[in-house]
Amino acid sequence: MNTPLHIEFRNLEHSDAVEASVRERAEALERFAKELLRCKVTVSAPHKHHAKGNLYHVSVEMHLAGAEIVVNRSPDADRAHADVYVAIRDAIDAAARKLQDHVRVRRGEVKTHAATPDDSFD
Repeated sequence: MNTPLHIEFRNLEHSDAVEASVRERAEALERFAKELLRCKVTVSAPHKHHAKGNLYHVSVEMHLAGAEIVVNRSPDADRAHADVYVAIRDAIDAAARKLQDHVRVRRGEVKTHAATPDDSFD
């Protein structure tokens, strides 16, 4: 990945395997936007006081010229996020979709619909 990638771990130990998974998946983001300036991925676990069923939270911040795209994957939304690798996959896949949408809009590839006249009733 040519884009600077910063990986941050919160409330969990650094893991080379998790970092490798983030790096591998984040490389795909450059395919969608060559103008990606930097990317930050934060992997966090809930506080240690939970007995079981820890759900991981992953956020992805992408900085482009003139834009910033942030994706947060909430652990409450999906029990599958008890697996850190699933949480990483879901967050980076969502980031890729938002990045693709942003690039399409910037290139003017998004269809615009004709405006309908505002019907006012007296």
